[in-house]
Amino acid sequence: MYKKIEWKKLIISIAIPLGIGILSSLLAPNIPETYATLYKPPLAPQAWLFPVVWTILYVLMGVASYLIYQSPAGEERKIALFSYGLQLLVNLFWPVLFFRLEAYVTAFFWLALLWYLVFITFQKFTKINVVAGNLLIPYLVWLTYAGYLNLVIAIAEL
Repeated sequence: MYKKIEWKKLIISIAIPLGIGILSSLLAPNIPETYATLYKPPLAPQAWLFPVVWTILYVLMGVASYLIYQSPAGEERKIALFSYGLQLLVNLFWPVLFFRLEAYVTAFFWLALLWYLVFITFQKFTKINVVAGNLLIPYLVWLTYAGYLNLVIAIAEL
């Protein structure tokens, strides 16, 4: 049985990850310019694709977190939302490590940490609401792909 959508809470839930994305881009200015100078591994996307994909992923994350927030899961819900918040915090700093500091190896390990935290969040969300968990699958796929790109660039830059 579905509850009535609480639009204000849904919009806030979506705005939080979008805000993290905006903040991370402000903390790491000139991302497109930096990306243009990097070695591009096979299957590397055009620069314009990154903000499109990230916007979609942030919206999916927001909807997933809204579904969890609306669930009656009690303590499990608190733990799941803590895990979600932690991965958002780690997500915030990856562009800084990669684009601003050009610490490609460190960024790769940071991305591995992010992948792990998102996977834990996926598991916790899925226990509470399968739809919410499934909304994180594209994020995990994208992080896996980003890990490939990050690793190849890190090796090329050594």
